[in-house]
Amino acid sequence: MKSRGTAKVSVKWIPILCVFCFALGILFSNRTWDPLESNGQLMAQRRREQELQVVSEDSTTQKKLSHDKDVMDEVLKTHEAIQPARSLDKSIAMLQMQLAASRSSQEMSLDGSAALSALSHEGPPRQKVFMVIGINTAFSSRKRRDSVRETWMPQGEKLLQLEREKGIVIRFMIGHSATSNSILDRAIDSEDSQHKDFLRLEHVEGYHELSAKTKIFFSTAVAKWDAEYYVKVDDDVHVNLGMLAATLARHRSKPRVYIGCMKSGPVLAQKNVKYHEPEYWKFGEEGNKYFRHATGQIYAISKDLATYISINQPILHKYANEDVSLGSWFIGLEVEHIDDRNMCVELHQIVSGRHRQVMYALHLLTGAAVESANQWRRSNLFMKDVVKGMELYGVLSFRYSGMVLPGQMNMH
Repeated sequence: MKSRGTAKVSVKWIPILCVFCFALGILFSNRTWDPLESNGQLMAQRRREQELQVVSEDSTTQKKLSHDKDVMDEVLKTHEAIQPARSLDKSIAMLQMQLAASRSSQEMSLDGSAALSALSHEGPPRQKVFMVIGINTAFSSRKRRDSVRETWMPQGEKLLQLEREKGIVIRFMIGHSATSNSILDRAIDSEDSQHKDFLRLEHVEGYHELSAKTKIFFSTAVAKWDAEYYVKVDDDVHVNLGMLAATLARHRSKPRVYIGCMKSGPVLAQKNVKYHEPEYWKFGEEGNKYFRHATGQIYAISKDLATYISINQPILHKYANEDVSLGSWFIGLEVEHIDDRNMCVELHQIVSGRHRQVMYALHLLTGAAVESANQWRRSNLFMKDVVKGMELYGVLSFRYSGMVLPGQMNMH
């Protein structure tokens, strides 16, 4: 009996099945290993990229450090350059002060405020002195000038001797009249040829032009003399020269000083009053006072301040009152204001008939000078000339406290 038949595979199919299995195996092997090889290549490539990135970052860091170092070097060099630059700034400031005379000469010629020949490169150098005193005077003040000459201002050879030995220069300062070569100018020329004690300014005289006259005086004096101090005094003030010089000498070590009888008066807004301030609104509310400044009868400023005025005179503002103008020029500067009460002026007012005349006597460190003045007051010369001159001004008495004779000056 035949057994239940199993499916028999024909012999001829066996090779075909083998070939099919082999092909199927190759196909499976390629699909399995290709991704593995691709993954390995990707990992190797990423590793190389990371290494290149690290190398690039290291290179960038080194370059950055090198750049930072270069920047620091530049900063250090700049800092080192700034230090001498600051000292140069100070040196330049000092040089500007020292060159003020030549610069002011040019500026004054353009501004019409000083003689063209005040300082020339071809001329002699500036005379070095201790102080220059400018006595503010007017065309009509001949009697006052004579009074000054007969009391505290030396004359002739003694005036030159005072300059040579003590370094004190004294000049009446006056400008010109509005009319060229007028009788007023000729009178001053004649008086100067006799006494040789004037400093002529390129300035048109006028009572309301005192601020401009003061600027021009300092500029002209700086261009002509190299002084430690420059003093302005009115021609109705009589000065003890020896004690004035001693007072200024005490402040020689200070670079910028402004010495005088300091005050701070009210700003007068009302019109038609003496010392009216047209620019009163600049000083705030009505009733305010001026800033601290020296009275106009006499004051002194050091070389640096006079030079500052000389350099900047074209742009320095002029107020109606000369003493206020001077005080305003120093606001904002490193200036030491010295309130010397011995430089305050005592007012003596005498009424003679319908005319009222005011004269001043300087309470300047009287001391032994009072006795000299008292002795000279008793002299015939004083009684004949000086008192007579005072009577012409309507003044019956005059106190010369602080006066000293030229021959009796004791300079320190």
